[in-house]
Amino acid sequence: MGRKNRKLFITGYCLTPHQTIGNGAILIQDDKILAIGGASGFVREPGLEVIELPDCYATPGFVDSHIHGSGGFDSSTAFEEGIDIGEMCRVLAGHGVTSFVPTVISAPPEKILSNMDFLANMLSRSEYPGAEPVGVHIEGPFINRLKHGSQRVEDIREVDLGLAKEIIEAGKGKLKIVTFAPELENAEKLIELLLENNIHPSMGHSIASEQDVLRAVDAGARRCTHLYNGMPPLHQRNASLGAVALTDDRITIELILDGSYLLHPRMLDLACRAKPKDKLIGISDCVQGADLRDGRYHLGMSEIEVHGGLATTADGTLAGTTLNLAKGWQCLKTYSHLNNNEAAACVTINPALSLDLDDRGILRPGKRADISFFYKDTNEARLTVSRGRIVFDSEGKYVSASPKVNL
Repeated sequence: MGRKNRKLFITGYCLTPHQTIGNGAILIQDDKILAIGGASGFVREPGLEVIELPDCYATPGFVDSHIHGSGGFDSSTAFEEGIDIGEMCRVLAGHGVTSFVPTVISAPPEKILSNMDFLANMLSRSEYPGAEPVGVHIEGPFINRLKHGSQRVEDIREVDLGLAKEIIEAGKGKLKIVTFAPELENAEKLIELLLENNIHPSMGHSIASEQDVLRAVDAGARRCTHLYNGMPPLHQRNASLGAVALTDDRITIELILDGSYLLHPRMLDLACRAKPKDKLIGISDCVQGADLRDGRYHLGMSEIEVHGGLATTADGTLAGTTLNLAKGWQCLKTYSHLNNNEAAACVTINPALSLDLDDRGILRPGKRADISFFYKDTNEARLTVSRGRIVFDSEGKYVSASPKVNL
């Protein structure tokens, strides 16, 4: 193929995210990064497409590992509505996201299985018109009814290994994360089953004691779903899931980066101070109404009201956000003590590695050309590159042809 399909991006600076490269340049060919460094070190060879973005900075493409929907798509009811995930892919690319994990909630078993089969087939495509869905996260149904949040109590079940095996089979290898409550009977057997199938057990929606959590961690659970939310608050005389997740360095934690409703800025900073920097994962927890006007939408079987970035059920229970991950990482930089590189890692390399995606999340030769460019003055997305293809361009200058997708 020679030197065809080469692009050189020149930008104000690059967050790799582990280092900052001033007046940076990224050379790509097809879907891979060939080189990265200072712009003065690159030769503008004949036929090379040069894209200059001096008023921007570059990061690895963002990875959102916990997101329920966007742009009218709800991951939990995709099979019933027959809506393609394409619009969600486009919406997320417009915010610098290049990889994401559609997240579903508890439902009656037959609906979970039908939806999992539908999503698995949808995720088997080779091309997407924007961000790439890289697997499915099921938040339930093996969670604690006392911490059901916006999920319907009647859809929550005790650990049923037979049902778990059916869900895994319906997922056809696309199931990546299962949120469960570690205090439930047979939780350790569920962990074993998930790990045997290369699925990450994540503790959440739980009232687990310290001992329950430690048993689960010893059995192989290494992730905590949206720390602080769906679990007892921190208490000076009782250590439950939140306290153990903060202090046990084996556990990687998710943090909803809304900076207001779901996670107070000081609690966000507390987690960032307590945990090793590579154990922090920023998530959006976005729902169907993200990037749409305020109004009524749904999260699985529950009707929700979206207003001002906040989603609630009819009784006022919090039900996720509509604040995208690009806004979230600005909250992370604003409210935590993390520097720009550490904050960028929380939405790029950390979630990528937590999903065993070692081909992305970092700007390095040989890695996937998943790159996001943001304006330096506004932090709004300027250009998003997925597998070397420009999938979002806020100014319409460098738009690549999008693959045809049946919608």
